[in-house]
Amino acid sequence: MKYLTEEKLTIVGAGGAIGSNMAQTALMLGLTPNICLYDIFEPGVHGVAEEMRHCGFEGANISWTTDPAEAFTNAKYIISSGGAPRKDGMTREDLLKGNCQIAAQFGDFVKEYCPDVKHIVVIFNPADVTALTALIHSGLKPEQLTSLAALDSTRLQSNLAREFGVPQSSVTGAHTYGGHGEQMAVFASKVKVDGKPLAEMGLSAERMAEIKQETIQGGSAIIKLRGRSSFQSPAYCSVKMIEAAMGGTPFTLPAGTYVNTPEFKSVFMAMPTTIDATGVHFTAPTGTEEELAALQASYEHLCKMRQEIIDLGIVPPVEEWKTLNENL
Repeated sequence: MKYLTEEKLTIVGAGGAIGSNMAQTALMLGLTPNICLYDIFEPGVHGVAEEMRHCGFEGANISWTTDPAEAFTNAKYIISSGGAPRKDGMTREDLLKGNCQIAAQFGDFVKEYCPDVKHIVVIFNPADVTALTALIHSGLKPEQLTSLAALDSTRLQSNLAREFGVPQSSVTGAHTYGGHGEQMAVFASKVKVDGKPLAEMGLSAERMAEIKQETIQGGSAIIKLRGRSSFQSPAYCSVKMIEAAMGGTPFTLPAGTYVNTPEFKSVFMAMPTTIDATGVHFTAPTGTEEELAALQASYEHLCKMRQEIIDLGIVPPVEEWKTLNENL
């Protein structure tokens, strides 16, 4: 089997459902044979490693560990799902304190053991601030670390495809920007269905508002249906993101990225992005007045969450970030 690269991919939180799916997906897509599975829960990560070996992937070199030094040393790519999952009735924001503390330690491990890592994808919630925390602590350049926000866009695309009875791939331009949470900004003005603008599809404003809400609550719906938070979709999307960073097909769904522009200062948020072998690159979103107002509100919500982790002492005040990361 020909792999995209021989470089080491470390999967953090590999003993859980997301992590185990990421491991299998990465091997099925032929990203790299050298995969290290890391988790603090020994039976879980041990079991995942055994299962991957039982799959019989050709040429695979699967290792597992509960030791961060072993997991992170020489890692060139990392995907981390190593936070607490969301449960029924919880918002992503409810996980903020504990998971941001985990993200700070994660960033410290990166700085200590693999400062030459090429790309990291952070997917545990609230992803906007866990990724920001990890970036600050890691010392990496902003283009080297992204967070998973694409699920919001694929959920919007899925909802619209179901509404019009078309294949999901027939819906284009369905994107969400800003925060990956209850305050995400849904941009639908550029959506086309089978090449026809959404505005010409006869969808009422009331029904569109319902679809937007269904998109925002997409993760909660999975918890209610399955009794646990999403794991297959975040695993697949995050592996596709790291595949792009390895030099595979560029990833063009909106990703969470560090933004510091005159309009949006020192936050992690979903933007129009492209991930490729040179990292992540973003442009400013365009939309209707209503959509841009929703994005501004989302940004303000992200600033409040950023202030929470500053007040908790998990990261320093913005003007002191350079003491931990000279690239910010």
